[in-house]
Amino acid sequence: MNSARRQATRQKLFQAAVTLIAEQGFSATTVDEIAERAGVAKGTVYYNFASKNELFEELLRHGVGLLTTSLKEAGDSVGARGGTHVDAIDAMIRAGLVFIAEYPSFTQLYVAELWRTNRAWQDTLMVLRKEAVAVVERTLQAAVEEGELSDEIDVPLTAAALFGMVLVAALDWLSFQPERSIDDVHAALSRLLQGRVAGHART
Repeated sequence: MNSARRQATRQKLFQAAVTLIAEQGFSATTVDEIAERAGVAKGTVYYNFASKNELFEELLRHGVGLLTTSLKEAGDSVGARGGTHVDAIDAMIRAGLVFIAEYPSFTQLYVAELWRTNRAWQDTLMVLRKEAVAVVERTLQAAVEEGELSDEIDVPLTAAALFGMVLVAALDWLSFQPERSIDDVHAALSRLLQGRVAGHART
């Protein structure tokens, strides 16, 4: 199987797995069901992944990797245009909302798994979360160093809070306020950022 075809197959398996697990939970989801939903033979699952656990761990790597990349690209794009670091964080908030709107089932799974302690992939998940939050943390630190934000800000905690805010607010939006536009939700979160974080910049 060539690499492009294999990657396409893995994408189908990821999509099938994330949908099924979101619907019925990890333990209740079988490899047979994943293969059937993906439209492939059961052997294809095991050709690509040694086990259901490995499939799910790789799914987490894939999904959080996409999110981390989208956050970084959003921030870098603002920087390339000469925007401030606070503007870059605001762009990351929007990028996070766009990602979650595109992959709501994955996001629900990710948030649920963050709070479990008995999973084989727990250490991997913590590393992935740290990498994603670090993108925000580095930009916050740069904003403090360049005087855009107060040096009294607790950078690690603020980065984690902003990351968590986007996750929870987006899931609440999609589940309970789906009539709102992404522009509307982003504007509300942007006001929080500007008022609670940027509002304490040094003069």
